[in-house]
Amino acid sequence: MSKVFEVLKRLDEAKVHYFIGRYRSDTIDITATVVGERVEITVFEDDHVEVSRFVGNEEVLNESVLDEILRRDA
Repeated sequence: MSKVFEVLKRLDEAKVHYFIGRYRSDTIDITATVVGERVEITVFEDDHVEVSRFVGNEEVLNESVLDEILRRDA
């Protein structure tokens, strides 16, 4: 079984919601969401895997936060 399908099977079995994207020609990217964090999983053409984890508190904020984020990244 390829590493991509192995990772997807593990996420499916754990009932974790995810999106699949492709941003580079040598990778497949999986973004998974669980309570309190986002996990970015990159599977490379050679089957090695890198994982980034972003932890947050899930606080619901108003729309002004979007303006703040967009100004900061502009």
